[in-house]
Amino acid sequence: MNAVRLSVDKDTRVAVVTLNRPERLNAVDLDMVRELAGVWRELRFDDSVRAVVLTGAGERAFCTGIDRDFVVPQPSSPYMQDDPLLGIGPKANDLWKPVVAAVRGMACGGAFYLLGESEFVVADTTASFFDPHTTYGMVSAYESVLMAQRMPYGEVARMMLMGTAERISARRAHEIGLVSELAEPAGALEAAVRCAAVIAGYPTKGVQGTVRALWAAKDAARAQAFAQAPHLIALGNLPAERQAELFEGRPREYRVR
Repeated sequence: MNAVRLSVDKDTRVAVVTLNRPERLNAVDLDMVRELAGVWRELRFDDSVRAVVLTGAGERAFCTGIDRDFVVPQPSSPYMQDDPLLGIGPKANDLWKPVVAAVRGMACGGAFYLLGESEFVVADTTASFFDPHTTYGMVSAYESVLMAQRMPYGEVARMMLMGTAERISARRAHEIGLVSELAEPAGALEAAVRCAAVIAGYPTKGVQGTVRALWAAKDAARAQAFAQAPHLIALGNLPAERQAELFEGRPREYRVR
Protein backbone atom coordinates (compact mmCIF):
# COMPACT_ATOMS: atom_id res chain seq x y z
CA MET A 1 0.00 0.00 0.00
CA ASN A 2 1.37 3.40 -0.93
CA ALA A 3 2.06 5.75 1.97
CA VAL A 4 0.61 8.61 -0.10
CA ARG A 5 -2.36 8.57 -2.46
CA LEU A 6 -2.87 11.05 -5.28
CA SER A 7 -6.12 11.61 -7.16
CA VAL A 8 -6.92 14.32 -9.69
CA ASP A 9 -10.33 15.61 -10.74
CA LYS A 10 -9.86 16.69 -14.35
CA ASP A 11 -13.09 18.71 -14.29
CA THR A 12 -12.30 20.85 -11.23
CA ARG A 13 -8.51 20.69 -11.74
CA VAL A 14 -8.10 19.87 -8.05
CA ALA A 15 -5.69 17.18 -6.82
CA VAL A 16 -6.22 15.44 -3.48
CA VAL A 17 -3.08 14.22 -1.72
CA THR A 18 -3.86 11.74 1.07
CA LEU A 19 -1.48 10.59 3.78
CA ASN A 20 -2.25 6.89 3.72
CA ARG A 21 -1.04 5.17 6.88
CA PRO A 22 -4.23 5.22 8.97
CA GLU A 23 -3.11 2.19 10.98
CA ARG A 24 -0.20 4.34 12.22
CA LEU A 25 -2.29 7.53 12.54
CA ASN A 26 -0.65 8.73 9.32
CA ALA A 27 2.70 9.04 11.05
CA VAL A 28 5.56 9.80 8.70
CA ASP A 29 8.10 7.12 7.84
CA LEU A 30 10.84 7.04 5.20
CA ASP A 31 8.46 5.80 2.49
CA MET A 32 6.09 8.68 3.14
CA VAL A 33 8.97 11.18 3.08
CA ARG A 34 10.03 9.92 -0.34
CA GLU A 35 6.52 9.65 -1.72
CA LEU A 36 5.44 13.09 -0.58
CA ALA A 37 8.49 14.68 -2.17
CA GLY A 38 7.73 12.77 -5.37
CA VAL A 39 4.07 13.81 -5.40
CA TRP A 40 4.83 17.50 -4.91
CA ARG A 41 7.39 17.38 -7.70
CA GLU A 42 4.97 15.53 -9.97
CA LEU A 43 2.33 18.19 -9.38
CA ARG A 44 4.79 20.92 -10.37
CA PHE A 45 4.72 19.59 -13.94
CA ASP A 46 1.04 18.64 -14.16
CA ASP A 47 -0.64 21.63 -15.76
CA SER A 48 -4.03 19.96 -15.43
CA VAL A 49 -3.81 20.59 -11.65
CA ARG A 50 -4.34 24.14 -10.43
CA ALA A 51 -5.02 23.60 -6.72
CA VAL A 52 -4.30 20.87 -4.16
CA VAL A 53 -6.03 19.52 -1.06
CA LEU A 54 -3.92 17.69 1.53
CA THR A 55 -5.65 15.32 3.95
CA GLY A 56 -5.15 12.15 5.99
CA ALA A 57 -6.79 8.74 5.62
CA GLY A 58 -9.03 7.37 8.33
CA GLU A 59 -11.04 8.97 11.12
CA ARG A 60 -8.50 9.28 13.92
CA ALA A 61 -5.76 11.55 12.62
CA PHE A 62 -4.61 13.90 9.92
CA CYS A 63 -0.99 13.19 10.89
CA THR A 64 0.83 12.50 14.16
CA GLY A 65 4.32 13.48 13.05
CA ILE A 66 7.27 11.20 12.66
CA ASP A 67 6.75 7.49 13.26
CA ARG A 68 8.47 6.51 16.51
CA ASP A 69 9.69 3.30 14.84
CA PHE A 70 11.45 5.35 12.16
CA VAL A 71 15.02 5.85 13.40
CA VAL A 72 16.93 8.72 11.83
CA PRO A 73 20.70 8.24 12.29
CA GLN A 74 22.34 11.47 13.39
CA PRO A 75 25.94 12.66 13.15
CA SER A 76 27.50 13.67 16.46
CA SER A 77 28.05 17.29 15.41
CA PRO A 78 25.37 19.89 16.29
CA TYR A 79 26.18 21.51 12.94
CA MET A 80 24.97 18.51 10.95
CA GLN A 81 21.52 17.48 12.16
CA ASP A 82 19.26 15.56 9.78
CA ASP A 83 15.52 16.18 9.83
CA PRO A 84 13.69 14.29 7.06
CA LEU A 85 10.48 16.21 7.76
CA LEU A 86 12.04 19.37 6.36
CA GLY A 87 11.51 17.92 2.88
CA ILE A 88 7.89 16.77 3.11
CA GLY A 89 6.06 20.03 2.43
CA PRO A 90 4.99 21.55 -0.89
CA LYS A 91 7.07 24.73 -0.52
CA ALA A 92 10.17 22.70 0.37
CA ASN A 93 9.71 21.00 -3.01
CA ASP A 94 9.18 24.25 -4.90
CA LEU A 95 5.46 23.73 -5.54
CA TRP A 96 3.69 27.08 -5.70
CA LYS A 97 0.22 25.87 -6.49
CA PRO A 98 -2.17 26.62 -3.61
CA VAL A 99 -2.54 23.86 -1.01
CA VAL A 100 -5.54 23.63 1.32
CA ALA A 101 -5.23 21.27 4.31
CA ALA A 102 -8.28 19.25 5.41
CA VAL A 103 -7.92 18.03 8.99
CA ARG A 104 -9.92 15.31 10.68
CA GLY A 105 -8.90 13.96 14.08
CA MET A 106 -5.47 14.61 15.57
CA ALA A 107 -2.81 16.86 14.07
CA CYS A 108 0.30 17.02 16.19
CA GLY A 109 4.08 17.32 16.18
CA GLY A 110 5.48 16.85 12.70
CA ALA A 111 2.04 17.47 11.19
CA PHE A 112 2.86 21.16 11.58
CA TYR A 113 5.52 20.92 8.87
CA LEU A 114 2.65 20.21 6.48
CA LEU A 115 0.12 22.63 7.95
CA GLY A 116 2.78 25.33 8.02
CA GLU A 117 3.31 24.99 4.27
CA SER A 118 -0.40 24.97 3.41
CA GLU A 119 -2.18 28.18 2.43
CA PHE A 120 -5.00 27.63 4.90
CA VAL A 121 -6.58 24.90 7.02
CA VAL A 122 -10.12 23.54 7.00
CA ALA A 123 -11.03 21.21 9.87
CA ASP A 124 -14.04 19.29 11.03
CA THR A 125 -15.25 19.43 14.61
CA THR A 126 -13.38 16.24 15.56
CA ALA A 127 -9.99 17.88 14.91
CA SER A 128 -7.53 18.60 17.70
CA PHE A 129 -4.04 20.07 17.71
CA PHE A 130 -1.10 19.63 20.10
CA ASP A 131 2.67 19.30 20.19
CA PRO A 132 4.19 16.56 22.39
CA HIS A 133 7.86 17.56 22.12
CA THR A 134 8.46 19.10 25.55
CA THR A 135 6.68 16.25 27.33
CA TYR A 136 9.24 13.82 25.94
CA GLY A 137 12.34 15.93 26.45
CA MET A 138 12.59 17.40 22.96
CA VAL A 139 12.85 20.95 21.66
CA SER A 140 9.92 22.03 19.51
CA ALA A 141 11.90 24.11 17.02
CA TYR A 142 10.71 23.88 13.43
CA GLU A 143 7.13 23.22 14.51
CA SER A 144 7.13 26.28 16.78
CA VAL A 145 8.54 28.51 14.06
CA LEU A 146 5.92 27.43 11.54
CA MET A 147 3.00 27.73 13.93
CA ALA A 148 4.19 31.10 15.26
CA GLN A 149 3.50 32.38 11.76
CA ARG A 150 -0.09 31.09 11.87
CA MET A 151 -1.23 31.71 15.45
CA PRO A 152 -0.99 34.44 18.10
CA TYR A 153 2.27 34.12 20.06
CA GLY A 154 0.61 33.31 23.38
CA GLU A 155 -1.48 30.56 21.84
CA VAL A 156 1.38 28.84 20.06
CA ALA A 157 3.63 29.21 23.12
CA ARG A 158 1.00 27.58 25.30
CA MET A 159 0.44 24.73 22.85
CA MET A 160 4.16 23.99 22.51
CA LEU A 161 5.02 24.33 26.20
CA MET A 162 2.02 22.41 27.58
CA GLY A 163 2.94 19.35 25.51
CA THR A 164 0.56 16.43 25.87
CA ALA A 165 -1.31 17.97 28.81
CA GLU A 166 -3.58 19.98 26.51
CA ARG A 167 -5.12 19.78 23.07
CA ILE A 168 -6.58 22.67 21.13
CA SER A 169 -10.08 21.84 19.95
CA ALA A 170 -11.23 22.58 16.45
CA ARG A 171 -13.46 25.32 17.84
CA ARG A 172 -10.56 27.01 19.64
CA ALA A 173 -8.30 26.58 16.60
CA HIS A 174 -10.92 28.40 14.56
CA GLU A 175 -11.19 31.20 17.12
CA ILE A 176 -7.44 31.88 17.06
CA GLY A 177 -7.07 31.68 13.28
CA LEU A 178 -5.23 28.38 12.88
CA VAL A 179 -8.33 26.96 11.18
CA SER A 180 -10.14 29.09 8.60
CA GLU A 181 -13.35 27.04 8.39
CA LEU A 182 -15.10 24.50 10.61
CA ALA A 183 -17.00 21.66 8.98
CA GLU A 184 -19.30 18.98 10.31
CA PRO A 185 -17.71 15.65 11.33
CA ALA A 186 -16.17 13.99 8.25
CA GLY A 187 -16.88 17.15 6.27
CA ALA A 188 -13.44 18.77 6.17
CA LEU A 189 -12.35 17.17 2.90
CA GLU A 190 -15.50 18.20 1.06
CA ALA A 191 -15.22 21.77 2.38
CA ALA A 192 -11.54 21.99 1.44
CA VAL A 193 -12.18 20.63 -2.06
CA ARG A 194 -14.94 23.18 -2.52
CA CYS A 195 -12.51 26.01 -1.69
CA ALA A 196 -9.78 24.53 -3.88
CA ALA A 197 -12.18 24.23 -6.82
CA VAL A 198 -12.99 27.93 -6.59
CA ILE A 199 -9.29 28.84 -6.56
CA ALA A 200 -8.56 26.43 -9.42
CA GLY A 201 -11.09 28.29 -11.54
CA TYR A 202 -9.07 31.51 -11.43
CA PRO A 203 -6.21 32.40 -13.82
CA THR A 204 -3.21 30.30 -12.81
CA LYS A 205 -0.41 32.84 -12.90
CA GLY A 206 -2.26 35.29 -10.69
CA VAL A 207 -3.01 32.58 -8.14
CA GLN A 208 0.53 31.22 -8.02
CA GLY A 209 2.00 34.71 -7.87
CA THR A 210 -0.22 35.43 -4.88
CA VAL A 211 0.97 32.23 -3.17
CA ARG A 212 4.58 33.32 -3.73
CA ALA A 213 3.86 36.80 -2.38
CA LEU A 214 2.18 35.42 0.74
CA TRP A 215 5.10 33.08 1.40
CA ALA A 216 7.66 35.84 0.76
CA ALA A 217 5.99 37.98 3.41
CA LYS A 218 7.11 35.56 6.11
CA ASP A 219 9.96 33.63 4.49
CA ALA A 220 12.85 35.80 5.72
CA ALA A 221 11.84 35.43 9.37
CA ARG A 222 11.24 31.71 8.91
CA ALA A 223 14.63 31.18 7.29
CA GLN A 224 16.45 33.01 10.11
CA ALA A 225 14.62 31.03 12.76
CA PHE A 226 15.20 27.73 10.95
CA ALA A 227 18.95 28.48 10.90
CA GLN A 228 18.97 28.38 14.70
CA ALA A 229 16.78 25.31 15.04
CA PRO A 230 19.43 22.56 14.61
CA HIS A 231 21.61 24.01 17.37
CA LEU A 232 18.67 24.45 19.75
CA ILE A 233 17.64 20.85 19.14
CA ALA A 234 21.19 19.56 19.65
CA LEU A 235 21.53 21.50 22.89
CA GLY A 236 18.07 20.88 24.31
CA ASN A 237 17.02 17.35 23.37
CA LEU A 238 17.39 14.57 25.87
CA PRO A 239 19.32 11.50 24.69
CA ALA A 240 17.19 9.24 22.49
CA GLU A 241 17.04 6.47 25.08
CA ARG A 242 15.70 8.88 27.71
CA GLN A 243 13.10 10.18 25.26
CA ALA A 244 12.01 6.59 24.66
CA GLU A 245 11.62 6.00 28.40
CA LEU A 246 9.38 9.04 28.72
CA PHE A 247 7.38 8.07 25.64
CA GLU A 248 6.77 4.55 26.90
CA GLY A 249 5.63 5.68 30.35
CA ARG A 250 2.08 5.59 31.63
CA PRO A 251 -0.66 7.15 29.47
CA ARG A 252 -0.97 10.86 30.13
CA GLU A 253 -4.24 12.63 30.83
CA TYR A 254 -5.04 15.75 28.88
CA ARG A 255 -7.65 18.45 28.70
CA VAL A 256 -9.19 19.86 25.54
CA ARG A 257 -9.68 23.59 25.42
